[in-house]
Amino acid sequence: MESRGKGRGNRGRARGNVPQPQDVTAPGQARPPQGAPQGARGGRPAGPTPQGPPTQPGPPGAWGARAQGPPPQQQQAGWAARPLAPEIPQPASVTLGRGSRQGGSEARQITDETMQVQQGGDADNGQTRGGNGGVRGRTNRNEIINTKPDTCKTKKGSDGTVIRLKANYFQLISATKWGLNQYRVDFNPPIDDTRARKKLVANGIRPFHVTGYLFDGSVLYTPNRLHPEPCEFVSLDETTQQNIKVEIRLVGEVHWGDYHYLQLFNIIIRKCFNYMNFQLLGRNYFDPNLKVSIRDHNLELWPGFLTSMKQYEQNIMLNVDLSFKVLRTDKVYDLLLDCGSSRDPRQEFQKRVIGSIVLTEYNNKTYRIDDVDFKKNPDDTFTKRDGTQISYRKYFQERYQVKIQHNDQPLLVSKSKAREIRAGMPELVVLLPELCIMTGLSDKQRENFQLMKAMGEHTRVSAGDRMRKLLQFAQRLRACPTALEEIKRWDLQLADNLIEFQGRVLPAESLLLRNNQPIQGGEEADWTRNLRTAPMYNIVNVDKLAIIAPSRVAQAAQEFGQMLSKVGKGMSMVINSKVFAISDDRNSSYISEIEKVHAQMKPSMVMVVLTNNSGDRYNSVKKKCYIDNALPCQVMVARNLTSKGAMSIATKVAIQMNCKMGGAPWATSLPKNTMVVGYDVCRDTAQRTKSFAGMVASMDQACTQYYSMATEHEFEQELSSNIASFMLLACKRFQQINKVIPERIIVYRDGVGDGQIPYVKEHEVDVIKTKLSEELYKSAPLKMAYIVVSKRINTKIFRSQAGQRNDFNPPPGTVVDDVITWPERYDFYIVSQCVRQGTVAPTSYNIIEDTLGIDANKIQRFTYKMCHMYFNWSGTVRVPAPCQYAHKLAFLTAQSLHRPASSALSNTLYYL
Repeated sequence: MESRGKGRGNRGRARGNVPQPQDVTAPGQARPPQGAPQGARGGRPAGPTPQGPPTQPGPPGAWGARAQGPPPQQQQAGWAARPLAPEIPQPASVTLGRGSRQGGSEARQITDETMQVQQGGDADNGQTRGGNGGVRGRTNRNEIINTKPDTCKTKKGSDGTVIRLKANYFQLISATKWGLNQYRVDFNPPIDDTRARKKLVANGIRPFHVTGYLFDGSVLYTPNRLHPEPCEFVSLDETTQQNIKVEIRLVGEVHWGDYHYLQLFNIIIRKCFNYMNFQLLGRNYFDPNLKVSIRDHNLELWPGFLTSMKQYEQNIMLNVDLSFKVLRTDKVYDLLLDCGSSRDPRQEFQKRVIGSIVLTEYNNKTYRIDDVDFKKNPDDTFTKRDGTQISYRKYFQERYQVKIQHNDQPLLVSKSKAREIRAGMPELVVLLPELCIMTGLSDKQRENFQLMKAMGEHTRVSAGDRMRKLLQFAQRLRACPTALEEIKRWDLQLADNLIEFQGRVLPAESLLLRNNQPIQGGEEADWTRNLRTAPMYNIVNVDKLAIIAPSRVAQAAQEFGQMLSKVGKGMSMVINSKVFAISDDRNSSYISEIEKVHAQMKPSMVMVVLTNNSGDRYNSVKKKCYIDNALPCQVMVARNLTSKGAMSIATKVAIQMNCKMGGAPWATSLPKNTMVVGYDVCRDTAQRTKSFAGMVASMDQACTQYYSMATEHEFEQELSSNIASFMLLACKRFQQINKVIPERIIVYRDGVGDGQIPYVKEHEVDVIKTKLSEELYKSAPLKMAYIVVSKRINTKIFRSQAGQRNDFNPPPGTVVDDVITWPERYDFYIVSQCVRQGTVAPTSYNIIEDTLGIDANKIQRFTYKMCHMYFNWSGTVRVPAPCQYAHKLAFLTAQSLHRPASSALSNTLYYL
């Protein structure tokens, strides 16, 4: 199998819940002076409310609500016209909600790492990674969104055997339904330091005898009504010894069941983390006392917890999950020195630092590096907001008490996102390499087996250990007097144990090989052995395989070609190969040889052997084959030709080559005239302002043949026209092949956040329905289900009692459609994989449109069945196969091709 490039979050290849290195921050908060440009990555400026009626605040940050009032004016000047001024950030806020999405599980790969161009990402085990959303427009996290279709009478299925389960939720068993008053707090003169604001309010509010309150720096919640209205007092700022006038005015009330009411529960729980001596890193809390140092690799691993409280089917529950952060100890300046020995130090430094995420040690925030300014150094000056000039060196000395040690360093430039600029953040943020810590894992680190193994020992937590750690968290919370006092102050009480409920294990699915020979994967959903003893379902011979390899590995390539022929014969597949040797391994040599071979031999497929993991060569080969020549291509790394498992690799490569030629290793029995669509989006790595959408649609009853298309769109371009046009083309292609339009259409949509669902409903679902109804379904009703697939969730499901091998992971096919699902959704969870290490991660399915006319049970069975149909894996995968195929297509296009492949390949799975 061919590995992929950088995936979502730049993850390494360790299994289980591998941390997302680039999403790293460190302890502490920066405190801006008065008049400083406000706004932080992920935060909101906290300014006074403008004239007019008060507005309801948005979702809170670390301790409260989003600032009110209109966004500041966006600055229109380009990069060249902007003064390069360092950011003076507002304290970072933590957006509450369901938290960071993390997944992690194992499965069996149908091909080994035959092409390891490891720019990042995992081996392909059916995990969808590498997207960057794909939904335009702003997300709305300020409300509970009801997405349950009107046709949904019940979302509970019936098939399968009953199993007792637990999940990582603690029920809120007691909560007084008090009302809360919401107050806006303003300071004159303005105070930017949140800690100073809290001290001023704490000192000044004592005479009002409030029983309890929560204050995030701008919004205050209390069950008491303050008098007079508005309430004003003067408090002394101990830092500046200046009297500050504080005004507290009522802006609204929060009632039981309101969205903000649940957020207050979250705020209270997060406040308890401080009492338990946890430390805020980015958006979540981590325990510095339990950090693990991997000194040989300059890394630190911090364990922590993700928490979120929400109303589920019957109860309000607290979701708690383990989390890990990877911190590196080397700085960007060390990278600068390391590049000094290269042929072109500046170019090498730019290549390695641009696009990376760094952590600033003076304010513990992360930034993406977009440019390097070699023309300036720390002694250059910039203009402050008050109009005065100051050098970067002096600024950091005065502002952060940091002394710059090195003058021979350029300036790093980070461009703020549009939403950050709207929040008041400067358009450009200037950083110094000496003060920035590298985050994430380098290519060398990802390829270091010992490092990834060492990380996996700590991050790959078994299901039984995970449950024990979650219970220890609950015990630690109850054992902390101040945290317990805080919870009792608000009349809250959490259950002592994880929630226990009933789920179902769906019946094992049968697959079909040649001549409809049935096979099953057993309890672990693994049918690898069956593929070795029977011919594949649909075989396409490779009678002209051209193997292009450097002359020094030509002999190994020749022997591997013979091995392919041998294993192919065992599967009734003909593979005839011929080796074409090239003198060197330069990009131009590969490209010219591919062109020459294509012109002379007209091969049915070309196999290219690379000497190393060069991403440039890989991309060049793929572009030449897929864009210029419409030629199926298989890429190998030379070391795999002669490895100990070469025969196994050859078997798996033969299966993959069959798929790329239009064949299929297995099939399954599915309803007639049903078209299954997968859709995902990936951001282009060469030009971040555009993305590529991958769309695939099944063309046969067995879901073995697909019509695929990748489309490009600019960053601000809406996707509705793309997906609607594709759906129309796919339906017409389906009609050409099957002589009938699809009776039912099932769409699996990946890369959608909770707040983006209304946008998807309006700009994708409704547009698709309109277009298809106008063009094809004029007389026949359009029966369609649109299902949002979410993998990066914090929900974990366990057996109540250990199964085989003392394992608490539920078996593949486990379905949960009650208790931990959402009352406003038509949703369910499926555990589709079997993992041998770590904790299995379920996938969430949210049906936002359903006119199929079938019940929830059939949709669940169909979805699990589609998890068997990903041909790169001889086992079930986390998402339905069309969804994974769409990701693979979008990912290849965005990472390697940077434009759609030839339309002549649209009927094959060339992107596997």
